[in-house]
Amino acid sequence: MELILKQDVDNLGFTDDVVTVKNGYGRNYLIPHGHAALATPSAIKALKEKLKQQSYKERKIIEDAQKEAKKLTDILELKITAKTGDKDKLFGSITNANLADALEKEGVSIDKKYISIAGGAIKRTGQYEATIRFHRDVIETLTFDVVAENQ
Repeated sequence: MELILKQDVDNLGFTDDVVTVKNGYGRNYLIPHGHAALATPSAIKALKEKLKQQSYKERKIIEDAQKEAKKLTDILELKITAKTGDKDKLFGSITNANLADALEKEGVSIDKKYISIAGGAIKRTGQYEATIRFHRDVIETLTFDVVAENQ
């Protein structure tokens, strides 16, 4: 079943993408929840016209996303402090929300849902990597350190 996505769907595609999914997934989840619409020939034609009109706006959005990504590459060293116990094990964990807050302090504004930490939540001190998506075409990798809080 071919569908046109009305919004970003994790592990499937971005807004205005034409995707092929199994019939049950499309009929029972995507269409009823408003995530997608059927890709009829007239809908595809309307989508192409819409995308053509949006291309100029899209270039401006990509340029803004690249400027934000440039700020990220200018950050030489990012350290997140956390309380630790035995053998560098953290009390709690460091998540994408903590990383978003640390980046906000450095002047890079990004929503936590666009940050993906390799391996999920961090439970030990050390150096880690995160993938940050500013736009579907602008994705950066950030290396950061989790260090013990001085007690």
